[in-house]
Amino acid sequence: MAGMRMATPLLALKQGYSPLAVGALLALFALTQVFFALPAGRYVDREGLKKPLLISVTLSCLGASLSALWPVFPVLCLSALATGGATGMAVIALQRHVGRMAQNPAELRVAFSWLSIGPAISNFLGPVLAGLLIDYAGPEPAHISGFQWAFWMLAALPLSTWFWVRSVTELHAPQAENHQTPRRALDLLAEPMMRRLLAVNWLLSSCWDVHTFVVPVLGHERGYSASVVGTILGSFAVAAAFIRVCLPFISRHVKEFQIITGSMACTAVLFGVYPLMPSPWAMGLCSILLGLVLGTAQPMIMSTLHQITPPHRHGEALGLRLMSINASSVLMPMLFGAAGAMAGVAPVFWVVGSVVGWGSHMAWRLRPVEQKSAPH
Repeated sequence: MAGMRMATPLLALKQGYSPLAVGALLALFALTQVFFALPAGRYVDREGLKKPLLISVTLSCLGASLSALWPVFPVLCLSALATGGATGMAVIALQRHVGRMAQNPAELRVAFSWLSIGPAISNFLGPVLAGLLIDYAGPEPAHISGFQWAFWMLAALPLSTWFWVRSVTELHAPQAENHQTPRRALDLLAEPMMRRLLAVNWLLSSCWDVHTFVVPVLGHERGYSASVVGTILGSFAVAAAFIRVCLPFISRHVKEFQIITGSMACTAVLFGVYPLMPSPWAMGLCSILLGLVLGTAQPMIMSTLHQITPPHRHGEALGLRLMSINASSVLMPMLFGAAGAMAGVAPVFWVVGSVVGWGSHMAWRLRPVEQKSAPH
């Protein structure tokens, strides 16, 4: 999905579509997850890891292959829906499985720190490999055949997923909890801590959306090649992967709320200076720093979520989290595109950075999680 999110907007821009249309295209990666995240979460609670992942692999391969066969804007939109929905189900299944492997809050922090390295690596491989194929696989840089080769490569990547998980042992919910009376997913929002956590998660996810959307547009405006844009996005992913390798050791000495608060404060500062960077090297440096600070947040959010959610509803809670952030992600890229078309991309960075800086106080208020969860 990371490769598709970089390649499809570049192709749409090359075909003459506006930043507003590109924002709508990026929003479609989140649209499927808005409607299917909760049902997918309940399905994962029932079936475990392998069946949901098999569905995800099939759907994502099909979605990327369609764009390789017919690289036109309507098909790019369909591919965005397919790969976005597939990735959402896979994320829920993997996070639920890893959460069940941990026995206490300390193990949760370490487990999700390790798990988060995978997406960070894929966020590097997808954009960089796609960018190289776009520039060098065709008769000339950014030729349509280069985009098609990139889409074929991205369609093949999910197949390796099934190879790695086929021998994994399933971890189902305890039988005693499977027979409890079902509750509505929105009942989870009755807890103030859950509402606060979802708000913080939404703000941080918006930062990822801004960076993914603005960098291709900014690179296109400044005349950077696809491989340069992919490398800038890839440097962000490398930095996120690096800090997540270190995170299991950092999290032994620093609590979740401290890491999340620091991440939001630093992100606000970096968003203020990012659009002022004059060259690809300077943008790459900002991208690396942003990857370091944002890469720490998601594992700590996942650790906190598993501590405040009943074990038999982990999949449902993960689906609710995914639905909440993607509901905004459907609208935010279109909003970014409209704002970028009217005022340029710099104000998009500055406004989002200001909101994230203001919202860091909510992250600090996640502190009671440790105190409440310790007796359990």
